[in-house]
Amino acid sequence: MQVADVEVRPTEGLVVVAGRAVPMSAREVSVLSALVARRDRTVSRRELYELVWGAPLRDGDRSVDVYVHKVRSKLEAAVPDARFIHTHVGFGYRFSHTFHNPATGT
Repeated sequence: MQVADVEVRPTEGLVVVAGRAVPMSAREVSVLSALVARRDRTVSRRELYELVWGAPLRDGDRSVDVYVHKVRSKLEAAVPDARFIHTHVGFGYRFSHTFHNPATGT
């Protein structure tokens, strides 16, 4: 799977961003794979949990948020002027490549 500068090879447990391998845990690769496979679509926390963990999301479980944060941080460290994972408060997360201007915050 490839979107813009991000290539995800789930069967190899590999993520390549802008031509460089980015170290990620198996769970992080799974989270990213699920989002990339549904690119440009908002995926609810519940759906993402069920896709990655294979079980229903329990009330109060913040695992999805923790892993999305880890993946987002690694992607943004690899390509600082881009944003890949967008939060839609109350709805979920969306993978979509956009550019970010640190000077303006947009």
